[in-house]
Amino acid sequence: MPADLSSTAPGGATADDASLLTVGQAAAALGVTARTLKYYEELNLVVPARSGGRYRMYTPADLETFGRILRMRSLGFSIAAITEMLKRPRRMVEAGKSRMNEEDLQVVRDALTSQLDTLRERTAQVRRELRDAETLEAQIRHDLRYIEQRLQGVPADDLLAERAAKVRKTSSSH
Repeated sequence: MPADLSSTAPGGATADDASLLTVGQAAAALGVTARTLKYYEELNLVVPARSGGRYRMYTPADLETFGRILRMRSLGFSIAAITEMLKRPRRMVEAGKSRMNEEDLQVVRDALTSQLDTLRERTAQVRRELRDAETLEAQIRHDLRYIEQRLQGVPADDLLAERAAKVRKTSSSH
């Protein structure tokens, strides 16, 4: 939940703290649009504090998080992967570089694998539903052709005989 800056922000910063930036200032500092920042806020990747007037106020930590998000997006990471990676702290693992450690990478891998398995199951279900819908569509088109021909004056007996012949032909070819 975002902090209310009418008194203090996280870390004891007040609304007058020069380190806090408005959405426009933060966007300019990051080289993106304000809409981009709001988009990542809508995804709950960054939740800025709010001033007494309910304005978004970004801390240096928020800007750092946005920087991580923007770097990961530029490298082609999905929002799902970014969400999982942001849940894990970065640690110093190389000379002067912070990265996720192996244990955290395994946790992210497991979370993404689980999401992928769920998506695959859902995709298979949607494909089954699509096949069923296409079958029903073909049946209704067939029935509609019968009705349209009847409305054009074709005798029912002729159409029913034609249908019966098609059914026999289909049955004998299987």
